[in-house]
Amino acid sequence: MSAAVGLSHVNLRVRAAQLAHEREGHFAVRHEVFVRDQKLFPLTDVDERDDHPSTIHLIGEVDGRMVGAVRIYPIAGPDRWQGDRLAVQREHRASRLGVDLVQLAVGTAAALGGTVMEAHVQVSNVRFFEYLGWRSNGPTEIYVGTPHQPMSIDLTSLVQ
Repeated sequence: MSAAVGLSHVNLRVRAAQLAHEREGHFAVRHEVFVRDQKLFPLTDVDERDDHPSTIHLIGEVDGRMVGAVRIYPIAGPDRWQGDRLAVQREHRASRLGVDLVQLAVGTAAALGGTVMEAHVQVSNVRFFEYLGWRSNGPTEIYVGTPHQPMSIDLTSLVQ
C-alpha cells in the first residue's frame, strides 16, 4: 500500500519498508524520536520484535526524505494486530504524515485479516488517536517511565 498526498509544495508518501536502506531509515527515525528527543530508551528502541518475520515496518517520507516510521505485527493470531513505535520527526508533526502512517497501519492490518488493532499510546497523543477512530481500552499504564493509554480500533469496518 502506498499513499501520496501533495500539500502545497510538500509531497508526503507512506509505504512499507522493503529494502535494507529503508529499514535502516525506519530505525534511524525511531532512534531520533525515542532515544535522542524523548529519551525513552537509553541506547536503542530496537528489540526482538523488529527481527520477527511477521513485523511490518512502515515509513513516511516528505519530499523523498524519510521522516516517519511505525511498525505493526499480529498478536495472538492473525485477527489481532499491534501497532507501535509511531515516530515522526519534530519538524513534520504538524503535517498529515502521522495521520497517513496510522491509516496505512490500520489499513494494512485490516487487509491482512485483522479485526482489531491495539496500541499503547503516549497520553499526550490520545486525542490524536481518538480523532482517527481509536478508543481507550483500559487504565493508563507506565511504559518506559512514561504514561501510556492502551487503545484499540475496530478494523472490520475498514475492509470492503
